[in-house]
This record gives sequence, C-alpha cells and structure tokens, in this order.
Amino acid sequence: MSQQHYYEVKAEWKEGRKGTLSSPVLNETIECATPPEFSNGVPGIWSPEHLYAAAISSCYLSTFLAVAENFKLSFQNFSCKTVCKLEVVEGKYQITEAEITPELLLENPEQDREKALKVLEKSKAACLVTNSMKTAVTLNTHLL
Repeated sequence: MSQQHYYEVKAEWKEGRKGTLSSPVLNETIECATPPEFSNGVPGIWSPEHLYAAAISSCYLSTFLAVAENFKLSFQNFSCKTVCKLEVVEGKYQITEAEITPELLLENPEQDREKALKVLEKSKAACLVTNSMKTAVTLNTHLL
C-alpha cells in the first residue's frame, strides 16, 4: 500500500471513569470506561484494554477475509478470539502478550486443510495492527 490513510477518533469524558468514543466518519458512538480491575473502574463497558484486543481480532478477521479470497479458500464460518495479558513491566502497565485464536470451518476440510493453514499464517503475518504494535506515539497538547 503506497498511500497514506488517517483515522480519527475522539474520546470525550462524560462522568466518573466513563467517556465516549466517536469518529467524524462513523455513525455509532461507543461508551468506554476504566476496566473494573482498576480503582473506580466500571464493569460491563468497553475499556481501552478490550478495544486493544478488539483491534487485533477485527484486523485479523479483515486480513483473513482478504487473504482467503485471494487464495479462493471456501469456508462456512470464521471467528477469531483474542486474549491479551496486561501486566506491570518496569513500573508501567503494558500488554505483554496477545493470543489470537481463529476458528475456521471449511467447506472441504480434507481438500483444503493445508491451504487453510497457509491462509491463517499469512493473515497473521499481514495483520497491520499486530505489525504496528510498539507504534511511535506523539502528544499534541491543547489546553483550553
């Protein structure tokens, strides 16, 4: 991909440890909060940690769909679960591990098993989110 693309998301505080996420190009707003494992965290609401895992799962899903199409892999169903491990490393919270568990139901399991394994591996290698982890982050501060 030779073009540059930008994706904008705005986080806005609502109350306590809750806020919302929105984008000028999306219709839905997502409620987010500090997870319940932390002080004053809120259960039952998407947290940054859940969204991090969701970014991995959704990217793997979309990458798999493109790679499977290119390989002409026929399948009946696909799902992907990601579990992230959060821990303290050198005094800072860090997601240190992410385990991706794809489940694939093939149309022709005996015929396409090797092709499917290749597609699953290529999808991992091409996933832009996992390839981007440890991304350089800049802070552009605006005080009002």
